[in-house]
Amino acid sequence: MTVAACGTTPPDYSTVWTTPATTIATTTTSGKPQPIAEYLYGLGVTGEQVPLDKLTDITVTLPRPPGWTKYSNSNFSPGTEVIAKNNTYPTAMVLVFRLTGNFDVKEALKHASADAEVSQNFVKLNSSDADFDGFPSSMIEGSYDLNGKRLHSYNRVVIPVTGAPNFQRYLVQLTVTTLADQAAAASDDVEAIIKGFTVAAK
Repeated sequence: MTVAACGTTPPDYSTVWTTPATTIATTTTSGKPQPIAEYLYGLGVTGEQVPLDKLTDITVTLPRPPGWTKYSNSNFSPGTEVIAKNNTYPTAMVLVFRLTGNFDVKEALKHASADAEVSQNFVKLNSSDADFDGFPSSMIEGSYDLNGKRLHSYNRVVIPVTGAPNFQRYLVQLTVTTLADQAAAASDDVEAIIKGFTVAAK
């Protein structure tokens, strides 16, 4: 799944998850891979975005390398956590959604990379469906074109669940984006963010 697989503009779940759908869609009308948000919406699953500092039953950590600062943009949905270096690329973004409704996690994660795969001139560099911090996860890394620039993006989606009795599911997404020509220079910072990113139940 790639909720916001590439770029720095997060998805607007408010337009996707407003009312549960009455039918289940497995493919888009265009035949393109179906993003996880649309897939879950088709199952009647709803999502409420939660800021990192408002999480009560899970903990999500976004490391901040030296020289990186919080970044805000009016295009970001409330609760989106973004850091950037010099208020431009590279950037790192985390979104967390509290999910309501039943679904097959493994099946949902098959849709995790859809947004990335349909990005303009996307070239996949790496991917994984291994668990992350003990929770089901999907990761894709690649490069693509956006607004005349070549970007490099690392995207990970994690679906943690809390323990009994609530068994609350969340959708957590980390996206780290650099300009392709700065990927090497920013590699230490990017690696620190990726390695330091954590998702844990409280």
